[in-house]
Amino acid sequence: SGVKSPVYIDLRLLASHPGVQREVAKRIALILNDIEFDRIAAVPYAAIPIATAVSLEMSRPMVYTRKEAKDYGTKKMVEGEFKEGETAVLLDDLVTTAKSKFEAIGPLKAAGLNVRDVVVLIDREQGGREELEKAGLKLHALITLSGMLRKLAAAGKISAEQEKTVLEFVRRNRA
Repeated sequence: SGVKSPVYIDLRLLASHPGVQREVAKRIALILNDIEFDRIAAVPYAAIPIATAVSLEMSRPMVYTRKEAKDYGTKKMVEGEFKEGETAVLLDDLVTTAKSKFEAIGPLKAAGLNVRDVVVLIDREQGGREELEKAGLKLHALITLSGMLRKLAAAGKISAEQEKTVLEFVRRNRA
């Protein structure tokens, strides 16, 4: 979202840890088992390795959007095979305000795909869920930021003061 935060979560590092990425894919697959969809769609760029792992885990086809069309080749904004009218479930690493989700959904819809559900690893609880709901989309998250902070604090990985600082930030910066 571009907002300066006391916590930065870099889920791009998952690609360097195949065992963890495999576990994430399995957990996302459990969520996706209850959702009707034809294709997995990835938000560029952090979600592409995650969606690829989920696609392999579930043996389900995947597409991904581009941030910008190239001025050569096919000039497509959605890469991969699909048919107009199919439903794509959008995957991303996390949600803050949902701006990047809408930026990815636009090209998917323009290409003729339907999107009803968005799945993320982490909901930062800063208004993204509500923005998606206003647009008729359902957010599914493996964990919320507050839930993650509770687990980290309970495991002694962060202090109670760090947990409190981040939770106060989240409360003050809800969209």
